[in-house]
Amino acid sequence: MPSWRHAAAALVADLTHIFAGRLRSVVAYGPRLDGVEDAPLTCFALVESFGMSDLEACARLSPHWERQRVATPLVLPEQEFRRSLDAFPLEYGEIIRAHERLFGPDPFEQTTIAGEDLRRAGETQIKSHLLHLREGYIESAGRPQAVADLVATSAPAFAALLRNVARLGGATTSDRIAATLEGARAAGLPGGIVNDLLALERRPAVPTTDAARLFPDYLAAVEQLARTVDGWRTD
Repeated sequence: MPSWRHAAAALVADLTHIFAGRLRSVVAYGPRLDGVEDAPLTCFALVESFGMSDLEACARLSPHWERQRVATPLVLPEQEFRRSLDAFPLEYGEIIRAHERLFGPDPFEQTTIAGEDLRRAGETQIKSHLLHLREGYIESAGRPQAVADLVATSAPAFAALLRNVARLGGATTSDRIAATLEGARAAGLPGGIVNDLLALERRPAVPTTDAARLFPDYLAAVEQLARTVDGWRTD
């Protein structure tokens, strides 16, 4: 049994105590399910209603959840969730990609995210990432350690961008690495820089020179990614 299941069962019990019959569904998702053992467990809960007293009850349990390495659960009323799919298509898309039902019906079973909503949100994130890299390099003054830190800390976000592109292309795999590589292929990115950044995401403690030397190709890959998604047709 995966180590996170005990914490997940305890969280479901806590939420059931708070919401009782108003608790509709709970799913686990995120890096912990992808095998990242040191990541906190992330969960999504769908409820009938969510008032101030519920908020206070969750707040009282927050220190306990933190000790159990459970992130603050994402709790949403059902109607609010249905009306926010167009506002947070990337965030919900990542949960849909790989999640496991813990309680109640799967809230994403009949859920679809519009392709244009996904494309627009993806374009915004990719172009924001591009600006972050350019500004970060200028602020680094070209110092190898600062450039290496910029590359290493932004590598996970880059991988997430590629998974978003994979979903835009209709990918259905729940495997984190497979989805990332599929997004890179859809955008026509060179395999070398993608693999180097994925290795850096999994093993961030690499020599400064090794991480810093990746920056030019990394920047070029994000620029290509931005052009690809900018011109992507979803119809």
